[in-house]
Amino acid sequence: MTGMTVVLNELLNERDTPVEEVMARHFVPAYRQRTDGTWADWAEVARNLTRIRTAIRSVRIEMLDELTDGRAYADRHVLTVEMADGTSQVRESYVFGSRAEDGRFERLEEVTLVTSTDGSR
Repeated sequence: MTGMTVVLNELLNERDTPVEEVMARHFVPAYRQRTDGTWADWAEVARNLTRIRTAIRSVRIEMLDELTDGRAYADRHVLTVEMADGTSQVRESYVFGSRAEDGRFERLEEVTLVTSTDGSR
């Protein structure tokens, strides 16, 4: 099973591979994601990630905690995001979810705290 650090790096930093191709490797077709209370299906997540890729320059990923127990998954990670406009953000996320039998993610629920590193909000 692939860890979330690899998944995030492929989705956010490796821009030569289309988002849909990366998602097909790591997420089942029926994948659903809840971020800060809002649910999105596979297609919505792909659209959001495509948009995010255009808004950022690079992302540094720091995995603080990661746990897999059978099909259950949890992690806590920090992303330091350099935006295309030169500003930056630190995003700390708490993630809980499940994996399908083949190891791909079928559901993730995430709560994110955002702090800018340049003094803006």
